Amino acid sequence: MNILCVGDVVGEPGCAHLQKVLSRVKRDYDVDVCIVNGENSACGNGMLPKSVEALFQAGADVVTGGNHTLHRREVHDLLEREPMLLRPYNYPDGAPGHGIAVVDRGRYQVTVINLLGTVFLDPLGNPFEALDKALAEAGNPKFCIVDFHAEATAEKKALALYADGRISALFGTHTHVQTADEQVLPHGTGFLTDVGMTAPIDSILGMHPDAPIERLRLHTPARFLPGEGACQMDAVLFTLNDQTGKTTAIKRLQIR
Repeated sequence: MNILCVGDVVGEPGCAHLQKVLSRVKRDYDVDVCIVNGENSACGNGMLPKSVEALFQAGADVVTGGNHTLHRREVHDLLEREPMLLRPYNYPDGAPGHGIAVVDRGRYQVTVINLLGTVFLDPLGNPFEALDKALAEAGNPKFCIVDFHAEATAEKKALALYADGRISALFGTHTHVQTADEQVLPHGTGFLTDVGMTAPIDSILGMHPDAPIERLRLHTPARFLPGEGACQMDAVLFTLNDQTGKTTAIKRLQIR
């Protein structure tokens, strides 16, 4: 089984590039389930119903979120209604949406869990405890992919090792820079610290360079806008053993 996980889609340019290349990539790599992080898919940050629709139309089976997921109130109702649209599971009870999705293909089901890190980010529920709770709620599924939206690389690796053997794979999102540390952990869980982004190449984390440079150089407020020009889709492909649910191969992708 092949699971494709796509890095943070940034604004309209990222959505447009995803729509341009994703169907071909899914066909070329015989993808069974596609997970796309869309928490920055609206212009600026966050999600809007329009941007979420663009991700599903492009071919996402599940859209995951992160620390910006709830920034746009316009998407709150959709988070409640759409079972394949996630926000991190460790948000407080009562927050709009849910953190677990199950893709049912008949002969197999793939569970997707979305979690948010707490190092250098909002002080939400402990992601380690949240993972235990989510797995129990999902019935300890054989096929389980975790999108861990986190800042600190150590926190991502720690959670992956904590979950090793209990989930199929964990991929990190949020930093928008693809890492080169893909591995199968000792008990069969696939891991990549960060999958990267789907956004303009000549940008600063997907944003037009002018505003970030001004803010960092002068320490003045600046309005961030999506970058321009040619885009790249960063992704990771996990191949799972159909009998055990564990990862047998990992391939990083950068699609221009």
